[in-house]
Amino acid sequence: MNILLTTLNAKYIHTNLAIRHLKAYSEDEFSIQLKEFTIKDPTLAIVSEIHQYKPDVLGFSCYIWNIEETLKVVAMYKLISPQTTIILGGPEVSYDTNHWLKNHPEVDYIVVGEGEETFKQFLQYQSGTRELEEVAGIAYMVDGRFKMHALPAKLDLRTSPSPYRDPADIAELGKRVTYIETSRGCPFSCQFCLSSIEVGVRYFAREHVKEDIRYLMKNGAKVIKFVDRTFNISRSYAMEMFEFLITEHQPGVVFQFEITADIMRPEVIQYLNDHAPKGLFRFEIGVQSTNDHTNDLVKRRQNFEKLTRTVTMVRDGGKIDQHLDLIAGLPEEDYNSFRKTFNDVFALRPEELQLGFLKLLRGTGLRIDAEKYGYQYVDQAPYEIVGNSVLSFDEIIKIKQVEDILEKYWNSQKFQRTIEYLVTHSFESPFDFFQKFGGYWEGHNWSRIGHQFDDLFTRLQSFLLSENLWDDAILSEMKFDYLAHQKFIPRSVWWNETINQQQRSELLHEVLRSRENYDYLLTNQIFERELFKKAFVTEMMTNDGIAPILYFFDTPHVHFEARTEKKPVS
Repeated sequence: MNILLTTLNAKYIHTNLAIRHLKAYSEDEFSIQLKEFTIKDPTLAIVSEIHQYKPDVLGFSCYIWNIEETLKVVAMYKLISPQTTIILGGPEVSYDTNHWLKNHPEVDYIVVGEGEETFKQFLQYQSGTRELEEVAGIAYMVDGRFKMHALPAKLDLRTSPSPYRDPADIAELGKRVTYIETSRGCPFSCQFCLSSIEVGVRYFAREHVKEDIRYLMKNGAKVIKFVDRTFNISRSYAMEMFEFLITEHQPGVVFQFEITADIMRPEVIQYLNDHAPKGLFRFEIGVQSTNDHTNDLVKRRQNFEKLTRTVTMVRDGGKIDQHLDLIAGLPEEDYNSFRKTFNDVFALRPEELQLGFLKLLRGTGLRIDAEKYGYQYVDQAPYEIVGNSVLSFDEIIKIKQVEDILEKYWNSQKFQRTIEYLVTHSFESPFDFFQKFGGYWEGHNWSRIGHQFDDLFTRLQSFLLSENLWDDAILSEMKFDYLAHQKFIPRSVWWNETINQQQRSELLHEVLRSRENYDYLLTNQIFERELFKKAFVTEMMTNDGIAPILYFFDTPHVHFEARTEKKPVS
């Protein structure tokens, strides 16, 4: 029996953990092959490659980001190979399962919920060693009637086989994100999230997890992302894992976690600040809203004061990058309330702030209560809302404009100085800057024509001129940001440079004759040849007014004010 498990990832660098768990759980009895595609791959190309395997059983792992493309592949493959048994699984088809089976007759079976035991029993049925009625957690159609079997008992994860040891993965470990889980379930009840449906948290065996991480690092894994819904729900467990990763990490490896910030103890953060190498860890923190009433309505317990303490301590420690999430469109969060939420969270200055929009996922409480809050949404994955009783479609469009500029100018981490200056000196609040600039950007149809790096600066300049906010201080901040992201002296710049080549040469010679500059250059081992080869000279604002600044392109970049008064060198 030829068995192929596959999925359509959002990007090539992603990997699917689910199909690896299914294979590991059943490979003591069955030979299972894995193949991954992306949602950008042409349907015919996917079908053609699948057909090379000649599968008797073909399984797909389904999520909101791939369900539409997956169903196209399923329909086409069933057309050319009607004898192949097609089975779906994953969070997208585990809810409203009768909908999928009734509307897509090319799907033969669906695995509901946690799939390892169900899929193994199903393969036993397919091989003739088990009756279909004995397969727990399977759904299918019989004579036009929907049928679903009771779910199996939850797995004892402590005895679950490792899904990380497939030799076929080794060649790609250093090129893709490796997903790993140390627990399943979530202790919280957020009504917009599927994780809230499973009650309780179960853990994999700690020592097995550590051995898997050692194996992955040894074989070249560089980005290891923990998919635990709340990695730090157990303080002792999280602390043990942090200590292990700090002690045994390999150079160049990055670990990413989803943490709940308001339950993280200061002593844990202090330990990380004291002992974690810079860049080893990355935290993803779901804030979603700072509106207490909204959080109550979605059953989300959150202490923003403690969350702020955690994020601030981590930020000030300078060791760990933080990615904070917001959701626009939650119940009773109108435009003004969301503006406050955005400003509250932006004030924490995370390295990345993701602004998402509520999706009414199948199986969630908010989808069930959609009418109560006046939700309008597209009933097709990813089920994003287009309005509710307090947030109009026009306001959603405006917030999407904020999201667009936020991604380009803050999350890119290429305009940190400029944005910091603008939101503290030029606009009433960070939200107002992103909103006004987003409207200006859209009004010029720039979202339809693309951009180069220099365009981001000229378009921001154009916007600030339209707001009568352009001045030398802003120009200086933008120059710093621009030069900080160049590897070499740029041949041309987006601003009108006031210092020509002759003036540059004269200025550099004067710099070399300055005792103060000479000491600085000597300390930083910048000699005459390197100075003329790698120094960019431009005028910027200083504490004493506008002055020439030398920006020296090396690793790392250095810059200093060119003091040209001539002093004897003794």
